[in-house]
Amino acid sequence: MAFDFDFDLLRELTEASGVPGYEDRVRDRVRTVFDGAVDEVRTDEMGNVIGTVEGSGDYEVAVAAHMDEIGFMVKHVTDDGFLKVDALGGWDPRVLRAQRVRVHTQQGDLTGVIGSVPPHTLSEEEREKDDAVEDVVIDLGREPEAVEEVVSVGDLVTMEQSTVKMGDTVTGKALDDRVCLFAMLESARELEDPEATVHFCATVQEEVGLRGAQALGVDVDPDLAIALDVTIASDTAGVAEDKQVTRLGDGAAVKLKDGSVITNPKVTRRLRDVAEAEGIEHQLEVLPSGGTDTAAFQKANGAKPVGAVSIPTRYLHTVTETAHGDDIRSTIDLLTAFLASEDGGHDYSL
Repeated sequence: MAFDFDFDLLRELTEASGVPGYEDRVRDRVRTVFDGAVDEVRTDEMGNVIGTVEGSGDYEVAVAAHMDEIGFMVKHVTDDGFLKVDALGGWDPRVLRAQRVRVHTQQGDLTGVIGSVPPHTLSEEEREKDDAVEDVVIDLGREPEAVEEVVSVGDLVTMEQSTVKMGDTVTGKALDDRVCLFAMLESARELEDPEATVHFCATVQEEVGLRGAQALGVDVDPDLAIALDVTIASDTAGVAEDKQVTRLGDGAAVKLKDGSVITNPKVTRRLRDVAEAEGIEHQLEVLPSGGTDTAAFQKANGAKPVGAVSIPTRYLHTVTETAHGDDIRSTIDLLTAFLASEDGGHDYSL
């Protein structure tokens, strides 16, 4: 049952390029899916996409998952034709050496590589130096004049990677947060005749400070908000159990806290109750640091009850992010069951 969902759509979403503020390609695909699944689709001035399913009652719920992925913006082209970049989102520079990238220019996409000096030529001091994003140099394999003709300051850079099945898991780039975006879209397609009006929100610029959700929380102003994002699954060799946060294959993760939010205890309890009643595999998430759109919705337009469901993911913020197929399915099922049973009659006041 590990791949009981539309893998082709998941692959399209994750392989698409869309750094913060430039989510166009992902946004186009989201709108296409929404067109056949919701009652109304709109895009705001920041680029957030809202697909609304009208309910029979007055209660309104917002569900959020972000479209953007971490990447880079070109800040300088050297006289030798190499590119220097500025980070868009939080990179661990250790994973960047010798990676293949895609540079998005006005004349089309170019393949490049992040250079790495062979260890044979490094001094002892150079070998001990910590990697830094500011040291990244991108090689396009072209003469300087050819690079200057096609690349400009402000062009965008994303990692080049395919998304594939690996055993019971899916691995590739940008599962953060496209795997949750996918789960939200699948829920929108599966939800039938809800009592609550549901605004499915594909947000922008999460990786640079939850900016899209902050604005959207004011515009949509829901009675309840549920955010979807990936979470750490460091269930690998050499990591102590208390540092693992979640485990692949143990189900959708119901968030209790992260570095930006403490979820509403009553919302969390109801998510757990729904999962138990429906026999949906789930686990609890206590994430020491990091933030999600949940926090933006909690206080964007006054105090709001919020909850969050996460998909456990290994190797976050790399090109080999990995999630378990059953956890993806559990997240879709939990979100859909929760929304189907939300009638506005639950008291989330504390």
